[in-house]
Amino acid sequence: MKHITTLLFLGICTFLFSQNQNISNGNVFDGEPYLAINPNDSQHMVIAWMGWINVTERFKIKTKSSFDGGLTWSAVSELPHTVVGYSSADPSIAFHPNGNVFISYIDFTGTTPPVTGGVYISKSTDGGISWSAPTEVINTNFDGSKWPIDRPWLVIDQSNGSSQGTLYVTTMNLNRTNPSFNPYLSISHDEGATFSTTYVDAADWLAGSINPLPMCSPTVSSSGVFYGAYPSYTLSQSLYAQAFLAASNDGGNTLSHSTLITHTNPTNIGDFEYAKKASLLLSNPANALHLAYIFLSAYNGDLDVYLIETFDSGNSWSAPLRLNDDSLGNGSMQDLIWGDFDTDGGLIVSWRDRRNGTANTFQSSSEIWATYRSSGASSFAPNFPITSQTVDYDSVLESAGNDFMCIKLNNGVLHATWGDTRTSHLNIWFQTMHTDGTVLSTQHISSEPLPRISVYPNPSNDVIQLKGLVENTTINIYNILGAEVLQTYYQTNTTIDISKLDNGMYFIQAKNYPTIRFIKR
Repeated sequence: MKHITTLLFLGICTFLFSQNQNISNGNVFDGEPYLAINPNDSQHMVIAWMGWINVTERFKIKTKSSFDGGLTWSAVSELPHTVVGYSSADPSIAFHPNGNVFISYIDFTGTTPPVTGGVYISKSTDGGISWSAPTEVINTNFDGSKWPIDRPWLVIDQSNGSSQGTLYVTTMNLNRTNPSFNPYLSISHDEGATFSTTYVDAADWLAGSINPLPMCSPTVSSSGVFYGAYPSYTLSQSLYAQAFLAASNDGGNTLSHSTLITHTNPTNIGDFEYAKKASLLLSNPANALHLAYIFLSAYNGDLDVYLIETFDSGNSWSAPLRLNDDSLGNGSMQDLIWGDFDTDGGLIVSWRDRRNGTANTFQSSSEIWATYRSSGASSFAPNFPITSQTVDYDSVLESAGNDFMCIKLNNGVLHATWGDTRTSHLNIWFQTMHTDGTVLSTQHISSEPLPRISVYPNPSNDVIQLKGLVENTTINIYNILGAEVLQTYYQTNTTIDISKLDNGMYFIQAKNYPTIRFIKR
């Protein structure tokens, strides 16, 4: 027993000092990671990305699930193509109030005309282990030859109001040569079975014909109000570039509009080639009137990360606040922004940072940095790095498919995922930390070719289901002291009864498979 206790202690210490775990381990290209955490179970999270398969299947959306806060992860699941020869991109994940998980993504021919395909959505009823056949949200033919299927974002109403469970998917034009350009909103009130689509912009609130990338960043407040922020540059409306806020308090049936920000400072972020410039709108779950808008601007000569906020549902906004605390006007280009509110209103903001790289260029070594403001605080804490090393520049970062990272905040713990090229391939990385930058326990994620076991649900109080094992594999279950409490054989769709086990932590061991843990409660 002493030996077993020692081994467990050494394993925990290994967890505590591990950093920046490679989630995808692909050998070619993995991009566009997205992470979602179950609002009813902070230990349950699902991550998705687009990964290269081969020249026939091209890119597919891949997912992994964790039921213990990221300590262990399930085997990779691949979402199917809707048409043989299509390619997939741009995953976005959200949990439904009933616990089901939804994922939206593009499946299409690619960007070379003639373009066909659409945005699709799949549902998982087992925590992200397996996915339903995809259903269509919007296709390339919806709006002539504008192909309104680019960069889908999915949000789901978590409120207790009449629109609870409503799915909102925003998209924009894939055709960059056919103005005017528009953001689109697709809505489902039946868990993704059917969708209706409308424009987010409207007369006097048009996205316009100058900016071909009118991406709408959506969020839903804790009171069930849908909000979407999108850019506008139309001289008939303003001499300056702007961002507008669309809002709906009736499940998307009607939209109202207001000005979010007018960029009167004539800085042109378009001058910064290759930078990932998308903005982000967030709603505070602890205050339905509080919204935060994060964006890039070159007010001081180089791209910096800025925040404006409203505490009255968008009627008034604060002055822009610079969040990266490197030297002002030092030429270091920041990009790839993301952020998240905690359940108590704490706010984390992250970005790709080049303060330790080469100034005035995208082609620089970089790190992922963040800053945090606790609930009720008046200012943000000093910036801190999320990445454990500076990563050299790679030209693959100039291509599409690595335009976003993702960070989630829950009970003072941040979970971040991003793509970088430290392995000479663009891989997806994952980290769990305190908001002061202290690394927490994170288990190494094995590469995809290795077999892995997944257990669902976890925690459980009566039965568990195992996936990822070869049939007729002997399974041994041990308690925290190393004593064997159960031996069984795995068959297809085997359910294991754990109702007679005492509450606590257990370990599942099968020959040629990594050990995985579960909790009985």
